Amino acid sequence: MSITSETQVFVPSVADTAARSQKLTLLALALGSFSIGTSEFASMGIIQLFSDSLGISVPDATHAIEAYAFGVVLGAPLVTLAAARLNRRTLLLLLMGLFIAGNVLSATASNLGFLMLARFISGVPQGAYFGAGAVVASYIVGPGQAGKAFAIVMTGLTVATIVGSPVATFLGQTIGWRETYLAVATFSLVAFGAIWQWVPRTKALDGVPVIQELSSLRKGSVWGVMLVAALGVASIFAVYTFIAPMVTDTVRLAPEMIPVALTLFGIGMTAGNVYGGKLADLYPARGIVIGFGSALVIMAILAVGGSNPFIFFPAMFGVGAAMMAAIPTIQVRLTKFAPEAPSLMGAMNLASLNVANAVGAAAGGAAIAAGYGLLSAVWAGFVLTLVGLVIFGVTLLEKRTVVAETIQH
Repeated sequence: MSITSETQVFVPSVADTAARSQKLTLLALALGSFSIGTSEFASMGIIQLFSDSLGISVPDATHAIEAYAFGVVLGAPLVTLAAARLNRRTLLLLLMGLFIAGNVLSATASNLGFLMLARFISGVPQGAYFGAGAVVASYIVGPGQAGKAFAIVMTGLTVATIVGSPVATFLGQTIGWRETYLAVATFSLVAFGAIWQWVPRTKALDGVPVIQELSSLRKGSVWGVMLVAALGVASIFAVYTFIAPMVTDTVRLAPEMIPVALTLFGIGMTAGNVYGGKLADLYPARGIVIGFGSALVIMAILAVGGSNPFIFFPAMFGVGAAMMAAIPTIQVRLTKFAPEAPSLMGAMNLASLNVANAVGAAAGGAAIAAGYGLLSAVWAGFVLTLVGLVIFGVTLLEKRTVVAETIQH
């Protein structure tokens, strides 16, 4: 701030104005990811409500969650490539518009098939949004902070698990699950307006030739990281998808405690995301090793003693924190392997995370449907994360062996 000596009036400096503008841009991006996260995770909190309303079982209802994930997986690369030349600001606005439409359609679904289609449409913009959002955030925070930039965009999604999903679940329980999706669509209009107003209009955010984005997909290292993410992060969804029935049927508490469990999970995710963003910019692999390793320990405890509320609720925080600590490192590794395609790498990261969503929900649902009980979903997630960690460890060892042999020769 600068002060004029005669009038003693504070006048914002150029630096102050620029800093405020940057914060508003990042807030706009976070509002969009908050809307997306609320829609995605609220479906898991209200799964019992729409399964009862549509006359289907909870395992069958997971198909709507899987359809959303499939929309992300398919939409992430296709939308990003189709819109490669678009300015990132324009792309973000188009994606939010499609997301709003998908949630309005979700609210009108009269059967599982229509709900699956609506959730698929809602999921299509997600991967491309986070890819474009990561590019905008990187432009705002500056070079060398890719982990921090991605964590900022992800903050909206993790805060959605603290505030958005529990509130949406409460709305579903009190006024109806359809109203939950309409509320998400309404808030998304606010996010649309924030992006319109606060994301800068600049040619620096113009897209790149599609061939440049496509070239990154020829790299085996990119697909390796995505495989690790798709398997390793699946456990978060194997647990989160079934939080509601776990609270009521395993821990045997009132439905009013479901939002508490969701909130603890979300606080853990947010804390893990902040820590993971810092870790990703400092170390190339520790985020994945620490995140996956910690999650395995916590899930083993949860699977054995999850019927005890004094184990169940702390474990909700722990699983969320451990898994989110790994995700910024996944993004940084993808960008490192394909720096020429930052938007596509951000989108592919979200695509792999939603493969994890579908795999985790399906594996957990299959374990439960087989009659092993609700906590068997935790064991299903444990196995998937263990496989992801083993694959990551093997690829690291192979890389170090190649480097060592190269140095010797």
